[in-house]
Amino acid sequence: MSQTLPYVRINDTTLRDGEQTPGVAFTTDEKVQLALRMQAAGVPELEIGIPAMGAAEQHTIQAITAALLAANPSATQTMAWCRMTEFDISQALNLGLDWVDLSTPVSRQQIHSKLHSTPEQVLARTDRYVKQALDFGFQVCVGMEDASRADMDLLYSVAEVAERAGASRLRFADTLGILEPFRTHQMISQLRAHTGLALEMHAHNDLGLATANTLAAIDAGANSINTTINGLGERAGNAPLEEVAVALNVLNKANTAIDLVQLPAICQYALLASGRQVSLQKAIVGAGVFTHEAGIHIDGLLKDIDNYQGFSPALVGREHTLVLGKHSGVHAISTVYRRLGIELDNQQCQQLRTTLRQWSETHKCSPDDVALRALAQSVAILGVSPLGEEYGSN
Repeated sequence: MSQTLPYVRINDTTLRDGEQTPGVAFTTDEKVQLALRMQAAGVPELEIGIPAMGAAEQHTIQAITAALLAANPSATQTMAWCRMTEFDISQALNLGLDWVDLSTPVSRQQIHSKLHSTPEQVLARTDRYVKQALDFGFQVCVGMEDASRADMDLLYSVAEVAERAGASRLRFADTLGILEPFRTHQMISQLRAHTGLALEMHAHNDLGLATANTLAAIDAGANSINTTINGLGERAGNAPLEEVAVALNVLNKANTAIDLVQLPAICQYALLASGRQVSLQKAIVGAGVFTHEAGIHIDGLLKDIDNYQGFSPALVGREHTLVLGKHSGVHAISTVYRRLGIELDNQQCQQLRTTLRQWSETHKCSPDDVALRALAQSVAILGVSPLGEEYGSN
């Protein structure tokens, strides 16, 4: 009997937190395109901006909500990020938004040194402004900034006040990216036991643990998560949409209803719009993550693809690629050259193996088809020069 996986709602914040990456600035058209592409892929909710930034930001937010509504009136919902103030909430009016995230520091460090306030005042403002946002017609998420450094008792109190005031969701923000999965699971589990609100995990990647912490939060009872395309975001970024969505699927943890095949194209568009690059080995979308060179791996793949395949690249619309290099074995060399229409015997493969090692150490990359043919010619395997002349002729 197949197991029914729980549904986890992804709230992607590329257009808000992702754009806070230093040096990244999307145009209105780029934001609209990213939003439409994510909507088409089934991302159910987008955090799309900060209305208090002014008229230009409000114009962009309105353009996004109008485009999403025109494309599919019942699909993606939209959220704006606001401080816990009357001004910020008022700036979000009449922009077509469904949600506001009302953010407030909850750690003693930030309450005292950033707000110059007290926990009691934070609770009073939470009650007041949640009710005000509801009166304006918004659904409300209360964002607990720096929650990972907060006292659990204060988190319980914020949750209680927010729920009583009518909020629908509570965002747990690991603002500094200092959590690890075990502590994440512990804190979310404790919070889950104290509130009936939906819980949302907002993970930063300062220790390289944003995806792991997001998965741990889901295991502990979070039913909503923040992501960004390619892991964009302040400092080391946020939990990447593509990593989280694919991991939830492959590990059978949750259903997101996202079309995973569309993710690489979305990530590529975001790269162009952001002016950023990702590592060749970036999980899911890096150019080299389904590429194989090591002889023992290629030999295993050729015998049975599941020997070295944790999940099929077809899941995200990609495929395996075999390349040759320093670590290639005879089986790999024979296979790759056969695909070029060149049949080699064992002795010729051994000759190329030595040549490939020298070439790779010099060029620091994988040889393309042109280079492979040239390497074959260099050891006289083809017997034909690049100009078509027979080797040894006068």
